[in-house]
Amino acid sequence: MYLGLPFPRKPTDESFMPNTLSFHQVDVFANKPLVSETTFLMRPTHPDADYRVRIFTPMRELPFAGHPTLGSCYVWLGDNIFSQSKEVVQECGAGLVNIRRDGTRLAFAAPPLLRGGAVEDDVLHRIIDGLGVAPDRIIASQWADNGPGWVVVMLRSREELLAIHPDYAALNGLNVGAFAPWTGREAGADVEVRAFISDRSAEDPVTGSLNASLAQWLIPAGLMPKRYTVSQGTALGRHGRIQVEQIGERIWVGGEVQKCIAGRVSF
Repeated sequence: MYLGLPFPRKPTDESFMPNTLSFHQVDVFANKPLVSETTFLMRPTHPDADYRVRIFTPMRELPFAGHPTLGSCYVWLGDNIFSQSKEVVQECGAGLVNIRRDGTRLAFAAPPLLRGGAVEDDVLHRIIDGLGVAPDRIIASQWADNGPGWVVVMLRSREELLAIHPDYAALNGLNVGAFAPWTGREAGADVEVRAFISDRSAEDPVTGSLNASLAQWLIPAGLMPKRYTVSQGTALGRHGRIQVEQIGERIWVGGEVQKCIAGRVSF
């Protein structure tokens, strides 16, 4: 997902489910596929929504996540091939999320932040310890939480960003997004992003929710233009690319989506 290559840069699992399945049943299933997130598509409860989705990691349920949103929309569109609307409305724990389509490319409108603003000193010290960087290498920081709890920091260079080997114990529960501008003649994108998820002690290869909340800080602050390209997953050997664009008051985040595996599950 997020790049038109033969295999996705970050897989996600989408499943249609009846509204009668219990939390325990979907939670158990979400632990089986060994992907970052599993989504369950259901009938909407809001009159303006096309479908409802519940998003699970192996650890917990999320109110919103970016690439599961696009993957779920892709699956819903495949089951509703006669839909002519250029925008689809998803109902999820974060409310209603608009998704627009252009060929195989899908983009979601960044949902409102649940938390923004300055990062507290004690939190910033945990991030510095967890990332193993000198304090003067972080030039900006911000809360940018739209569901998963993101707190983000800006580093001085892409080289320093890619050299990070996080200590998840030191991060102590924080989900940290770190980024740096990608400059020079060899630049393949405008910015490099990394996402460190403490409850999985793992780096996420491509993260729509983080890039959505990050854009809600970077564009208004003048740190990025209204249209830019993100590189993510480089440190993991991935080649993720995310397109970010502000149109009017909305910020859209998306990329290429493709189906790789299909099947049926019986409970």
